[in-house]
Amino acid sequence: MMLILYVFLLTGFISVNGHDQQNSELELVAIFDHQVTGVSVHPASGRIFVNFPRWTEDSPVSVAEVLTYNTSKPFPPNSRWNSWRNTRKNELDPSKYFICVQSVVVFKDSLYVLDPAAPATSFIVKGGAKLVEIDLITNEVKRVILFNEEIAPQGSYLNDIRFSPDGKYAYITDSGATGAIVLVDLNKETTKRVLHGHPITQADPDITIEYNGKPVRQPDGRSIEMSADGIALSVDGCTLYWQAVQGKTLYSISTSFLHSIDSDREIPSQFAIIGENGPADGLWISQKEPNLLYVTSIQDNSIKIRNLLTNTYEIKLMDKRLRWPDTFSEDKHGYIYVTTSHIPESAMFNKSAPAQLRTELWKFKSNTISHH
Repeated sequence: MMLILYVFLLTGFISVNGHDQQNSELELVAIFDHQVTGVSVHPASGRIFVNFPRWTEDSPVSVAEVLTYNTSKPFPPNSRWNSWRNTRKNELDPSKYFICVQSVVVFKDSLYVLDPAAPATSFIVKGGAKLVEIDLITNEVKRVILFNEEIAPQGSYLNDIRFSPDGKYAYITDSGATGAIVLVDLNKETTKRVLHGHPITQADPDITIEYNGKPVRQPDGRSIEMSADGIALSVDGCTLYWQAVQGKTLYSISTSFLHSIDSDREIPSQFAIIGENGPADGLWISQKEPNLLYVTSIQDNSIKIRNLLTNTYEIKLMDKRLRWPDTFSEDKHGYIYVTTSHIPESAMFNKSAPAQLRTELWKFKSNTISHH
């Protein structure tokens, strides 16, 4: 009965203070009993995958495939990968289990799982930071690329990932204590950490993230401090975009220049300031709309769009149910998917909240603009 009421509330068929809270362009896809962050859709099959990081609870599942609006199953099936438990840390091989998965991204017929291996965004479990490739035809793990302490040092938190169109490279943001970009050569399985500590990958100490008009702070008074987080790659693979959650500025740099940097502290001379988005989490460039950058605007429950040709910035969709819109994906029918991770409502920032947090997955048509 409680689940039915929850879905009824989310789908918006209730009037609050005389105003319908439903935005007809926003469709509920799935609800979860745990805090979701990442989502990715396999374009050919329409299969949907999500992940649940171990932030405030020892989540029973790290990576799942969505079956219905209220049913998901651990992925890959019939495997040990989702069996990690924090209480068994000293018993398990961290390279063979999902520890604290932050992002899942489909590329071609593989699902890539990014595991910063830092429960509660705290200490990294040694030997656990990794990128896991799962074959979506066989549903079996194909390979594991481990990140050593030079690539994922203590204090880091590997956050999101994008792939070059030719499949040769992956680009990863590090939103941890010292921001950076990590490059992965997928053919050679080599890695490189660049822009480490450079201002363009760091959190902005002058920015305080607010939600419902109040600063978002942990019970001990600390605010949200996240460095380079949201990431997007141009359709041709030539330009990388990113920004910090605790920040307002969208940056870009040519991928060829990134690959030419020899030192992780080398100061780039070819980065560009695209504009000010305000605090944001996820970024997405659609294959169908290569000049539009979708942005999750975390302070005002909205999705915004930056036109990369005209550099205009506008609200695409605003809805009170988009409580901390987090990560994007897209299907072949022109729907954009977005998770809502409810970060300000979590036990990390709300001492009265339960460890377990109910969250959602939504979708909307990419060619609609609606305000609510």
